[in-house]
This record gives sequence, C-alpha cells and structure tokens, in this order.
Amino acid sequence: MIKLYHAQLTRSIRIIWLLEELGIPYELATVAFKPPRHSFEQDTPAGKFPTLEDGGLVMFESGAILEYLTEKYGNGKLAPAIGTPDRGLYLQWVHFAEATAFPPIGDIARHTMFLPEAERIPQVAADGKVRAKNALDVLERGLEGKEYLVGGTLSGADIMMGYFLMAARMLGCVGADHPNIAAYWERLAARPGFQKALSA
Repeated sequence: MIKLYHAQLTRSIRIIWLLEELGIPYELATVAFKPPRHSFEQDTPAGKFPTLEDGGLVMFESGAILEYLTEKYGNGKLAPAIGTPDRGLYLQWVHFAEATAFPPIGDIARHTMFLPEAERIPQVAADGKVRAKNALDVLERGLEGKEYLVGGTLSGADIMMGYFLMAARMLGCVGADHPNIAAYWERLAARPGFQKALSA
C-alpha cells in the first residue's frame, strides 16, 4: 500500500487531495513539522514533505509524485492524454504552481515566520509579495472564462495550484483584484478531497 509522510499545512496536502480524488487506498504517516532553517531536515525517509513510499520506491517533490500517481493509478483521470494540446497546458500549470508561483510565498514565510527575527530580511519578504502578485495576475488571466485550468474539469494542475493559493491567502497575498481566483478558490475549497487533506 502507498504510504505518505505528512505534516499539516505542508505540500503533502496536494498528495492527500490527489489520492482522495483518485480513490486510491493509502496509509498516512503524520510527522511533526520542523520550522525549516535549511532543506531536507524533516523526519521522513527523504527529509521533506511530502515523501511517498510505493513498494520499494521512495519519492519526494509534490509535482513529481502527482505525475507519477496519475500515470500509474489514474486510469485517465485528472490528467489530459499525453500528446494532446491540453496536456501541454496541464504541464505548464502543474510546474508553474511550484516552480514560479510558490517560491515567493516561501520567501515571505521564511522572512516573516520561520527564521529567527534577527535573521529576517524585510526586503526579501517585500519582494516576495511583488513576485507573488505577479504570479497571481498570470493565474487570474489564465482563469478567464474557466472553472478549472485545463479541459473544464478538475485536474492535477488544479491540485498543485490549490496549495499555492491556500498559502498565498494565508499570507494575505490574494486581493480584490483577483475575482477569477476568488471564484476558483471557492470551487477548490468545496471539494471533499481538499477538505479531507486540510483536516488530516
């Protein structure tokens, strides 16, 4: 059985949500979160959240885990077919969520919460807010006339993006100038799989 190492409010939310949407049985190993000073310091087999075990395979990186699980267990759910135009957009948004949108959120969190106060650099947090707004503006345009990012239905791209939006909202980065995002967030937050992931 799949085993997922999880701590509340971490990126492992994405994978619980995915597993719930796919209806895949899994074992959840809840581990205490350590406020990060550096990388790979969590008490999981890979030192990070999420860490997934599937048989002899041990994986980290939420986007990679999401792609692996949808390919192996998805039976065509939550990911457009390889080679289709929607697949290209799907991959774009999957990777945008973590590679472009989330790093400024991490900078804000590190320099307002996680680092000791003497080590925080206010300008890094301020720059993170500008970069986060730019990413949100891109997402706002990408959602114009859409309920979900790709193909009119929930996909793994939305699961990746939902976690970014959760964190961005917690840090006060989502404003009134993002009405498409506000409506999109309500759709995502209402899904039972997401609610289960948040309560895990």
